[in-house]
Amino acid sequence: MVTISLCMIVRDEEAVLARCLDSVKEAVDEIVIVDTGSRDRTLEIAGRYTKNIVEIAWTDDFAAARNASFSRGTMDYCMWLDADDVMKEEERDRLIAWKEQADGSADAVMMKYAAGLDEQGKETFCYYRERLLRRDSGFLWKGRVHEAIEVHGKVEYLDIRVEHHSQKKGYSDRNLRIYERMREEGEELSARDLFYYGRELYYHRRYEEAVGCFLFFLKKKEAFSENQVEACRFMAYCLYALGQEEQALNALYRGLSFRVPKGELCCDLGRHFADRQNWEQAVFWYEAALHAPRKDQAGGFVQEEYYGYVPCVQLCVCYSHMGKTKKALSFHNLAGKYKPYGREYLKNEEYFRNME
Repeated sequence: MVTISLCMIVRDEEAVLARCLDSVKEAVDEIVIVDTGSRDRTLEIAGRYTKNIVEIAWTDDFAAARNASFSRGTMDYCMWLDADDVMKEEERDRLIAWKEQADGSADAVMMKYAAGLDEQGKETFCYYRERLLRRDSGFLWKGRVHEAIEVHGKVEYLDIRVEHHSQKKGYSDRNLRIYERMREEGEELSARDLFYYGRELYYHRRYEEAVGCFLFFLKKKEAFSENQVEACRFMAYCLYALGQEEQALNALYRGLSFRVPKGELCCDLGRHFADRQNWEQAVFWYEAALHAPRKDQAGGFVQEEYYGYVPCVQLCVCYSHMGKTKKALSFHNLAGKYKPYGREYLKNEEYFRNME
């Protein structure tokens, strides 16, 4: 059996901290809380669960804060959660079962992170993250924003899911501000930094700057192939917003050069042609999405619906416009198997019902 230190960094999390700790406290052997400047009841709430609470100054550096929390763990493994994360009871029980049989040989343990959930609690956006790190393996968090561990040694993947349930409204400029401070201070941005900086620029509608950032990122030899594909997708979104449709399509095509295309990129290509009523070309890409490999453990982001529900709904629309009603109906029915409560499916269900 192995032991786990839950090591968290928090700030002004009174609305969600108890929910998080209640969901996982039975699975961990120690709770470490590093607070970076809370002005609400976060420290009071944390005190109900642990005495191991430390206050540090916030320095616009998530990796530094995360390392500060991990340095205070004393068990076999250090585990991280954000305050707005939750482990459902069945997932917590799986973690307890893993602890009881684990021999401690794994250096890093990966778990699925469900960062997006639909109205029925089904994941819509997920990826694997390094969730447990063996304390004596010498791991250090890197990156002021979107901090990560460069894992090595024996890596184990568990069929355990952590869910992200954010209650925050709007999109903060915090991450963008940190990246821009790094640039002002002359700090060289890593390939990973450039990728996420480009995304921040996109989210803040600074499209031309985002395109430039993504192009610079794509020149980096050390760039992660999954991020290269995502950069091409986001670059296309920027170019669409700028009215540069041909360049946007070329950006999507460029994404095909980095790896076998996954459902997300295929759906983006399908949408390009569907929006221009080029139905046959749209069908080609949506059918490619339907049969694309997921490869969840490759380390990239996975948008669940792009491997079933979305391509089926869009194939229904495409075939309907092509006058192939029978085929359209078959994909409509298949979409219902993936997501019978889907808004698009229910709308199309009414359409087909009215045709009878």
